[in-house]
Amino acid sequence: MSKLNWLDWLCFILVIVGGLNWLLVGAFSFDLVKAIFGDMTTIARIVYILVGVAALYILLFILPKLGKRKAAAPAPAA
Repeated sequence: MSKLNWLDWLCFILVIVGGLNWLLVGAFSFDLVKAIFGDMTTIARIVYILVGVAALYILLFILPKLGKRKAAAPAPAA
C-alpha cells in the first residue's frame, strides 16, 4: 500500500475519535460529542456524520488496498 495521504489520516483520526466516544458511551454513559457541542445540535450532527463518512471511506478505499497488498505477496516455494 502506498503512503497514506492527508484524507486517509483524517479518516483514521475521525474513526478513532468516534470509537473512543462509543467506548465512553458504553462504559460510562458519557457522550463526549454531546458534552462538547450539545445534544444533537447542528455541529454535533456534523461530527457524527463526518465520523460515519470516515468509516465508510476506510471500508471502501483503505481496506481493499490492504487486502490487495497481502494477496500480491508471493507464495513460498515448495
